[in-house]
Amino acid sequence: MSKSPAPNSVLQPPGWPQPKGFANGIRARGEMVFVGGMIGQDERGRLAEGFVAQTKQALANIAAVLAQAGASPQHIVRLTWYVRDMDEYLANPQALGAAYREIMGRYFPAMAVVEVSRLVEAEARVEIEATAVLPQ
Repeated sequence: MSKSPAPNSVLQPPGWPQPKGFANGIRARGEMVFVGGMIGQDERGRLAEGFVAQTKQALANIAAVLAQAGASPQHIVRLTWYVRDMDEYLANPQALGAAYREIMGRYFPAMAVVEVSRLVEAEARVEIEATAVLPQ
């Protein structure tokens, strides 16, 4: 079985420090897939308990939507995280990183994290949207 071509390439300006957990930029060519904001609810509408668990479920939801397009997390070129509390996001990087890697692997797209005062679902701690590109 032949390997499929790399879905994208990381853009790293010379001399810049290597970012941890994200890429400065991604170059991609192909069919775009946009995933709306996903929260940490399972398919029955139950919200996971706590920030890390909600993040893991939100990422799993993104992966499930991508699968409908024949894509995987490695096709993601950009993630935007909306968090209710930046301190909560920063509080446990080991557990958050482990949850991320369980769903996304060791693939780190371009990413932004924004603190917001409220999400539509009042008990949600995080909402994540994704843009993916399937190579042609």
